[in-house]
Amino acid sequence: MAETLVPRAGKENVLIQAGNCSLTFLPHLGGKIASLRVNDSELLQTPLIPYGQRNRIMTFDEGDASGWDECLPSVSGCRVEIAAGHASIPDHGDLWRVVWQPMVRSADSATFRGDCFSLPLALERSVKLTEAAEGWKLRLDYKVTNTGAYAAPWSWSAHPLFAAEAGDRILLPDSLRELRLESSRGDRLGRTGDLVSWPMATLANGHQTDLSEVQPPSSGTAEKLFAGALAPSENWCALERPKAGVRITVRFDPAATPYLGLWICYGGWPARPGPKQMCVALEPSTAGADSLAQTGPWSRVLAPGDSFCWPMDVEIEPLEGVAGHA
Repeated sequence: MAETLVPRAGKENVLIQAGNCSLTFLPHLGGKIASLRVNDSELLQTPLIPYGQRNRIMTFDEGDASGWDECLPSVSGCRVEIAAGHASIPDHGDLWRVVWQPMVRSADSATFRGDCFSLPLALERSVKLTEAAEGWKLRLDYKVTNTGAYAAPWSWSAHPLFAAEAGDRILLPDSLRELRLESSRGDRLGRTGDLVSWPMATLANGHQTDLSEVQPPSSGTAEKLFAGALAPSENWCALERPKAGVRITVRFDPAATPYLGLWICYGGWPARPGPKQMCVALEPSTAGADSLAQTGPWSRVLAPGDSFCWPMDVEIEPLEGVAGHA
């Protein structure tokens, strides 16, 4: 039977589990999914620095820059005009820096709510983990609600930083042959807004690279790209990890979240001294740009009292016959 939790300001972790797969949530740190483990393998980027309290103005790279957060109402910091004047939205949005309230929990599922402060928006995220013969499935159901008295613009992006190592491979539907560049360290792939071929891309220096193949951290690269608006059949992406022995497939509904962001970072971020990310983020999104201030066919406004719901699935399957398969 599900357990109804009384919201409190404690710092307890929340664990859900199905067989040899487990998730650990940190409600006090933005509802972060801090760990996604299969057998003895951690599938998410581990903290670059120890966990610490967040404030309303710090940038994402001032924190641990790990795990799985939710970006709402924008990925990049920006300023937008609203009926009440204007709203200043911090880097990676509001939710990764606020305490989330646990609502319902059972052994294999949990629901949390996070409230934005820059705009009158609340996000509920329900997570259920199941085990099947072919592996494990993580089902996520989201609902954003306008809790205020005026219409609020918004965009959302999942932010799961999946750990990666050289030789892993990113898989996209065959129909996706071109992505839009949001950012590239040192303009390696070009400039913001450029179209980049997938998977074989031409670098700014004229050389070619296979973007689908994960490179070693010594490469020092960091890129963000977008695909979309996506067709109904372009509803998935995947990361194959031969040494870890798993394939991670993210599935989503392009009618509700019609864009896919790809953050591919191989030792090239953050810019500050210290440890760097080595990860691939597969990010279903409502928008085709990181900034809520950048308008387009993706732009959304939620009326007072209205809600919008969408799903997302993560499937974890063993790769047969490879090292690491249990």
